[in-house]
Amino acid sequence: MLEELHLFNKQISIQGINFYVYNKNTFLVSSDNPLKVLSSAVLGGNLRQAYHIINHSVNKNYNGSDPEQDLRQVAEGLNLGHDVVGMMTAVNVTHTVLSCGSQKGLAVAALCTVGVSNPGVAGVPTAKLQRNIQPGTINTILLIEGNLSVPAMVNAVITATEAKTRALFKSKISLLDGECITGTTSDAIVVSCTGRGELQHYAGTATDLGYLIGRTVYNAISQGVDDYISYNEGLNLENKIDFLN
Repeated sequence: MLEELHLFNKQISIQGINFYVYNKNTFLVSSDNPLKVLSSAVLGGNLRQAYHIINHSVNKNYNGSDPEQDLRQVAEGLNLGHDVVGMMTAVNVTHTVLSCGSQKGLAVAALCTVGVSNPGVAGVPTAKLQRNIQPGTINTILLIEGNLSVPAMVNAVITATEAKTRALFKSKISLLDGECITGTTSDAIVVSCTGRGELQHYAGTATDLGYLIGRTVYNAISQGVDDYISYNEGLNLENKIDFLN
């Protein structure tokens, strides 16, 4: 069954971490050593240790009543055990975008899948956002060669979210009333670190770590948005992504 597991076409230099794609619909981050993880993931979301992170692609018409159990079955099919964190996306995971950066002994890799057909604006009522559109989400996985405190991991979530919103603002994706989107209604993030090196207490935009997080997430999501729009080029955008200017 695992003969359909292949190395992803891009890898990183963080020791002990490899990327795989299984059956063209599951992206797998596998670590030789346990990663410290903070996430909003459907499967295993929380503060925990994990050896594996998966981003699983589902059909655009997916309407499962128990996505956590569905992801658990995916993990079991890959023999990953219980030390796994998992997310879902309607984007083809072979289109995962990778952006990397390093400085002063720190290294950050951002992995993103970007679908923007399910727009969200923070503070705008959900009823205003609902339309007859297909599901879409922005999933972000941060892999950090470093040792982050829990507050620093929370800080990393903030910095990554700011970078995501900056990328979306630059892309000028907006609702029909012209208000730029800040994300989608189902975005998820995984922040993980190796635990190696000096303890990092902060990851805000003024820090070296925050700079790397901001730059890599911004670059990955910017590229992901461009890829998404290019993929949908020639389709009926009024129905497909009617919030584009």
